[in-house]
Amino acid sequence: MDLLTNTVRPYAWGSTTAIPELLGTEPTGEPQAELWMGAHPGAPSRIDRGGGTLLSEAIAADPEGELGPAVVEAFGPRLSFLLKVLAAASPLSLQVHPDLAQAREGFADEEERGVPADAPHRNYKDANHKPELVCALTPFTGLCGFRRPARTADLLEALDVGGVKPYADILRARPEDEALSEVLTAVLSADREAIAETVAVAAAAARRLASGEGPYAREYAAYAGIAGHYPGDPGVLAAMLLNVVHLEPGEALYLGAGVPHAYLGGLGVELMANSDNVLRCGLTPKHVDVPELLRVVRFEPMEPEVLRPRTTSGGEEVYTAPVDEFRLSRYVLAPGSEPHDLDDRAPQILLCAEGEITLREVTAGGAGGELVLPRGRSAFVRAGERVAVLGSGTLFRATVAV
Repeated sequence: MDLLTNTVRPYAWGSTTAIPELLGTEPTGEPQAELWMGAHPGAPSRIDRGGGTLLSEAIAADPEGELGPAVVEAFGPRLSFLLKVLAAASPLSLQVHPDLAQAREGFADEEERGVPADAPHRNYKDANHKPELVCALTPFTGLCGFRRPARTADLLEALDVGGVKPYADILRARPEDEALSEVLTAVLSADREAIAETVAVAAAAARRLASGEGPYAREYAAYAGIAGHYPGDPGVLAAMLLNVVHLEPGEALYLGAGVPHAYLGGLGVELMANSDNVLRCGLTPKHVDVPELLRVVRFEPMEPEVLRPRTTSGGEEVYTAPVDEFRLSRYVLAPGSEPHDLDDRAPQILLCAEGEITLREVTAGGAGGELVLPRGRSAFVRAGERVAVLGSGTLFRATVAV
């Protein structure tokens, strides 16, 4: 068992207080957006071995010993997942992630063309896809997937803004996939100065309608809030094509390839494939590659499914997702409860989100050493290392679905 020392990423949209409160540290006054736990090269965790070794280096030195032969065979000699705590005080960029084939093709193309890895216009940081699952620790709001075009046409028409009426007309007149593609292309390709006035008028109308009792009042409130952070950004209109999703603590949302989404606010645990590939649609000063984005987006309306955990006979609460690279679950432990033995077939990262959890090594001769995780601390457990969990609180478990 290895206690992790993790990096906090200070992105501008982050909360100044949520992650410090989780970790029991003093706020710095600066945004603290994401706490990364894993072996991603962008911010690998450190372990206590040898006075402070990068987890990525330990895995590279002995992949089968750290990950297990089955995991190395399935995903190669690297940790296949990345666990984060995400603390959003303002909206993240509207974005999509490529599927595995698109990521490999895009990465190979940019490598061949010699696009520097840190170039602001680079789309593909690696050759992996990035499906992800977010579980709310506090009330959490996001955008996920396209709404049915006919319903979005109703929402846009109620704004009574001339500049968005052509979009509503397209959404009613075309087949759903064509309508969504045509409207998103038009919004993102428009001259920014020309469309800024339409965005401003539409945002003002959304603020007015948010105070009413119409069927889309909650959606209008979300869009008005986005516009307050990104005035004049065409991504505000793109966001109006998407479903607004609210999660209560313990509820989760899965995001697959090609699904446009953005997190708007809240604290959550996020688990994803070990990748940093993001194609942005708006709500950001960063590069937006419209042609590549349109190649990756899945123009399919969807009804987001709010996931609630399935409890196993061993007390593990599992969030089911259609991927093999990661598996998220949690244990909610009451004081005095019996220890729970964890499956040891694959590597795992364990995060204490509430209370205090003890990890106890299980050996052939009985109980071994212990590692205590206060709230906000996490540990890496190698494949084949048998561990039991006990204590009082909530423990999130990230591992591989093999």
